[in-house]
Amino acid sequence: MGLRELKNRLSRKDTTPEKTFLPKHGASKQSRHEPAQRQSASAEQRQGPQNNPSRSSDDAPPAYSPAPNAAPLPGVSATPASSQCADDPYAFLTSFDTVVLIDDSGSMAGSRWRETALALQTITPICTAHDSDGIDIYFLNTPSSSFHQNVTSSATVREIFQTVRPGGGTPTGQRLNQIIKPYLRKYEREGDACKPMNIICITDGEPSDDVESPLIAAAKKLDKLDAPAWQLGVQFFQVGRDEEAKRHLQQLDDELAEIAGDDELRDIVDTVPFTGAGGAQLTGDGILKVVLGAVNRRLDRKKSKDLHR
Repeated sequence: MGLRELKNRLSRKDTTPEKTFLPKHGASKQSRHEPAQRQSASAEQRQGPQNNPSRSSDDAPPAYSPAPNAAPLPGVSATPASSQCADDPYAFLTSFDTVVLIDDSGSMAGSRWRETALALQTITPICTAHDSDGIDIYFLNTPSSSFHQNVTSSATVREIFQTVRPGGGTPTGQRLNQIIKPYLRKYEREGDACKPMNIICITDGEPSDDVESPLIAAAKKLDKLDAPAWQLGVQFFQVGRDEEAKRHLQQLDDELAEIAGDDELRDIVDTVPFTGAGGAQLTGDGILKVVLGAVNRRLDRKKSKDLHR
């Protein structure tokens, strides 16, 4: 071999490009919805609710992804809605099953019922656009067997609402218990494969039963299971201007641990009035707090003055 040929062989470079593996479109929801500072976190899922490392309640929830062997929902595309983008403030709603519980008691008749219709118009387009399998709708005085499941259109929500007339009592605690208990049993069985739940209760804030007990029981159960801070949230969205009712809802938000006699009890409750002082309307921050405040402690701490204008 000549010297020139040897130099040529030694200087020859491998021009074969390195193979790059790209995930198939729609294969990972986490990279699309999780904020940049959390994308490097481990994607490993818990196999059950036990032995879960401590998670800060200030952290925004990671995007939900079902267990690897979970069957896909029929007719549901894995592609995110066009409204979901990197700067979408409501993107975390895609991580949750959203349940809307509407107070249809007698005290809601008249102006409060009309205000409830406006409240629904404010939040349901956002909620339906960010829940791929649709939201669930309950009324306080309609049997649980008659609730509306997987509603994907805000127009359908409006049609459902128009078929109901307020009347009867305000069994808020009973209805919340009927929604939450089966969900907690499901979470206990499935762990991280169980999608987090975000309950938005539209009410005038005048319950006729015990609301505190089912909320305290749920918070204690979640603590016992060491569930993520965002696994379950209950948002009270108050219509009407009853100051005593407002104070009661605020007490559920701020003093539930004190009522339970457990300073370490997790906070699963938030409350926002539909209108502010002088009839001021919700701001963008106010709407964001309504739909996510119960599952995101940073939003829960938003100042009241920032919520209406």
